[in-house]
Amino acid sequence: MARLDRLLANLGYGSRKEVQALVAGGKVVLDGAILKDAGARIAVDATLPERMTIRGAPVDPPAPLVLIMHKPLGVVCSHKEDGEKIYDLLPRRWRLRDPGLSTVGRLDKDTSGLILITDDGDFLHRVISPKRHVPKTYLATLDRPLNGSEGEVFAAGTLMLDSEEKPLLPARLDVVNAHAARLTITEGRYHQVRRMFAAVGNHVVALHRERIGGIALPDDLAAGQHRILTAAAAEQVFADG
Repeated sequence: MARLDRLLANLGYGSRKEVQALVAGGKVVLDGAILKDAGARIAVDATLPERMTIRGAPVDPPAPLVLIMHKPLGVVCSHKEDGEKIYDLLPRRWRLRDPGLSTVGRLDKDTSGLILITDDGDFLHRVISPKRHVPKTYLATLDRPLNGSEGEVFAAGTLMLDSEEKPLLPARLDVVNAHAARLTITEGRYHQVRRMFAAVGNHVVALHRERIGGIALPDDLAAGQHRILTAAAAEQVFADG
């Protein structure tokens, strides 16, 4: 159970005072009845958006929330970096939610593709935990033709990156054409894919993440768009990719 004004404030609908005015104005409807008491305690679960409307629109899903987004090029995943942020692509009030939303890992400004966003700290840490080895698949477009040895080098588990003292875990390379390949890794080191290709004498000119674990980027999810995942769909990240 949650107090109505606290719940709506935590979902970003305004301050407690603003939410109280919203309720007093008859803008909040639950199970077909207009709510007038901002202090009322209501049951909160995943069905709430089916039962409650705010100004005639379904209420936003309560925590825990997991989103899948097609990250476009040119936006950053950090709250602190300069430039357009991935959170700017979400409804404005979602930036005011408490608990706040965070990306599950990051993609750099020049990388596009699948990213998960959540307010569920346990889920986030389970996905990025080094113990989980959740696989991530990237499509890399390369400056120079593949030489044919990259797959063996990446799969060996002996490749060392510059300034590091521990070899990379084995990774799988699937050739697409002479200038493109899919690379599946189970770590998340800084700029890892770009640095791996640099280590074998090539340069990544475009990078796009297609999959995390058992979750693939939907073909119908355009760059900049997002979609809410059910709890069951989100857990597919831990299934085999």
